[in-house]
Amino acid sequence: MKFLNRFFLFSLLSFISLKSNSQETLPIYQDYLSDNVYLVHPSAAGIGNSSKLRFTARQQWAGIPNAPALQTLSFHTRFGEYSNAGYGLVLFNDKNGFHSQKGLQGTYAYHLPMGNGRFFNQLSFGLSFTFVQNQSDQRTFTGDRAVAAIVESTSYYNADFGMAYHYGGFSSYFTVKNLLLTAKNNLNVQEPLDLRNYIFSAGYYFGQDLAIQFEPSVMFQFREGTGERIADFNIKAYKTISQTQLWGALSYRSNFDANAIENAQFISPIIGINYKNYMFSYTYTNQMNDTVLTNSGFHQVSVGINLWTKEPRAAACPNINAAFGSF
Repeated sequence: MKFLNRFFLFSLLSFISLKSNSQETLPIYQDYLSDNVYLVHPSAAGIGNSSKLRFTARQQWAGIPNAPALQTLSFHTRFGEYSNAGYGLVLFNDKNGFHSQKGLQGTYAYHLPMGNGRFFNQLSFGLSFTFVQNQSDQRTFTGDRAVAAIVESTSYYNADFGMAYHYGGFSSYFTVKNLLLTAKNNLNVQEPLDLRNYIFSAGYYFGQDLAIQFEPSVMFQFREGTGERIADFNIKAYKTISQTQLWGALSYRSNFDANAIENAQFISPIIGINYKNYMFSYTYTNQMNDTVLTNSGFHQVSVGINLWTKEPRAAACPNINAAFGSF
């Protein structure tokens, strides 16, 4: 425990004191509802009874040239079968028009068992460090001699810290993303210095004795630099047939911003299937504002595989226990 305390203290002080070229990293969508909580919360690294490999691909505004698109590849696990420590890695490619960012995120997490084995009872901590290369592709720009026809790039890094508490079917997470203040450069001159985002999420899984299980959950975000507040209200249902688990979710997101243009609302139905150790899901997001760029919506596909599955960790929510099988 002394080593753990020193590690977190040293890491936090080191990251906060760095003079960095940092800015916001991964955008937050509904990925976490597709059994991919780790993309949002670093304390989820290695939290369950299996190692998890996940790939997501998101396309916004289908049919619009140079529309935003995001791809992520993530993996997280424990250091060993009896270890309380976990780690995770994320590769991502986020493109928006002529701008893009490619990044690598590494995470260390530590999980403290607190129960007697009857119920899953665990306190977790996680710390992530992210390196990002930001690019602006100006090769197709014409008409302005002041703009060089090159791919301009800068590199920067940032850090996230999070905590989680689970008890039986109850789950809760708190994460501070983008701990470091940004440094201005020619590619982010319009961004605020403070990009810290405080995220709290909680959910409860119940109905293990019923034909269908349910998991209502919420997630709240507060962005310090802009005062922006975002809330997700979610409901998820599961149905198991032999070695196949069918599930669906409905998510409503609202941006409580004073600016009416940014006060966006989104509704996202999600369908998914877990077969043995494989997972597939599809998410469609529709923006509900009166003024939108296109009615084609946003589309996202997630696929994954659970590796080295162990026995279920007592009575716990689905992001702790993999559904079936083992590798």
